[in-house]
This record gives sequence, C-alpha cells and structure tokens, in this order.
Amino acid sequence: MLNLEELALYLVHNSTEIFIDGDNLTKNIINHLSRLNKFVFNIRSIIYGLGQSCLSLKEQIDHTFINFTNNKIISCVDYFRRMKIGQCHTYSYPYTMRHYRRITNNFSGGLFECVREITLFDERPFEHKFFIRIAQAFPYLKMLSVNNSEPQKYKQYRKSHDDNHNFSIVKYPHLTKLSLVCVHVDYVEQFLDHTKTFISNNISLDVDYCPLRKATHNFTRNEMRINCSKLIELRIYKVINSECFTAYFPNIKNL
Repeated sequence: MLNLEELALYLVHNSTEIFIDGDNLTKNIINHLSRLNKFVFNIRSIIYGLGQSCLSLKEQIDHTFINFTNNKIISCVDYFRRMKIGQCHTYSYPYTMRHYRRITNNFSGGLFECVREITLFDERPFEHKFFIRIAQAFPYLKMLSVNNSEPQKYKQYRKSHDDNHNFSIVKYPHLTKLSLVCVHVDYVEQFLDHTKTFISNNISLDVDYCPLRKATHNFTRNEMRINCSKLIELRIYKVINSECFTAYFPNIKNL
C-alpha cells in the first residue's frame, strides 16, 4: 500500500460528529502514500442526530480541499431539519461512477455522461427549472427516483404554442425506469404531463395510486395521455378493475 500510485475511493460514511473533508483525507490517506499521484474519490458523509455543534458550511468544507490541485473538487452540504440529518457529498470531478444518490436543490450542476441512475431527495420543493438542470447534467440517464413530499411553488404552464419562451420541456430520451413513490402529486404531474416532460417509449413506472389518480383527474386528463401511453409497466400495488384506467394506459403489459 505504501507504494500505491493511483487510488479510487468510494465511501458512504455514517457518523454523529463530523463530515469527512480534505483534512481527514490528507491526514489519514494522502500523508501515508508518498507515491500517490492520482486520487479520485466519491464520499457521502451522513450525520445523524444533528446538533448545532455539527454544522459545517460548504465554504468550510471547500477550504479543506485547497491543496488538492490535481482534480477539481465538488462539495454539496445539506441539512434536513425534520429528519435531523446532515449530508455532505464530496467528489473529484470529472465524476466516475454510474450512479449519483440523493441529489438535492443544492446540486451544483456539471456534466455526468457516465451516470445512468440517480435519486432525488429534499425537504424543499423541486421546481421545473431544477428538472431542466438535472436532464442537462445527466444526458444518458436511464433510472430516476424522486422522493419529495413538498408541493411545487411555481407551477409551469405553456399558455400557447407561441408563448413558450420562458418554458422548456424537460427531456429524458434514454429513461427506462421512473420511481415516483413517496412524492407529492405535483411530481406525478411533472413527469406525466407531456407539455412539461418528454419521456421515451417503454418506461417502467413505480407510483402510488392516490397521487396518480389525482394528477390524471381520475384517468381522464388529456395532457397526461401521451406520456402514459409510453408506459409498458406500471407498479401501483393496487388491483383496479376499470375500463377508463385500462384505456388510459394502452401499452401496459401487467394490467
């Protein structure tokens, strides 16, 4: 190990005290590997039982990486007050993993061409502009999971075909699996309304029945029909005997 020249570190660290930062990595890893010339990492630190003594600012975390000159270092710090959890995600960029977990509104952007699976979580609402940033950052995304119970504050609607300069349709051309379990109804609408989101054909969808029924106006809303016709699998954990429901999802194989 002392002669190691290249190191890739992928770590999820649970704690009740501090986030892993540049000082930790320097003291416990880099100082012990004198020949190390390539160090890429992806570290997600989680603090449980959050107290005021644990609170570190993003600027403080960033400062600890000031001597990491071989790579660009990205850090994202979030505090979830209801759950009393703190999260710090720090990684070297370009990003090298195929998944990116628990993205929040603090997501710093960038281009992640290798990522195929992401999860989104926050205690603050995800607005339409956030989903535009996500689609641009992950152009080859195949699996997407959303967990957010907060309603959107800024509903986006196109008034007409000629008045759409302030509105962009979010595009997920490679998406094959979508999970909308534990979400507010606004996010079911966000993804299934074709005037807001473009999805590819052959999508598998996990969703709770009640927000699905509400978003589609009891399976009658026209704006949802195009995207719902692209679904080939629907997991809602409820037996439904309804001609209206069946007609709304014409290509579902498991109904």
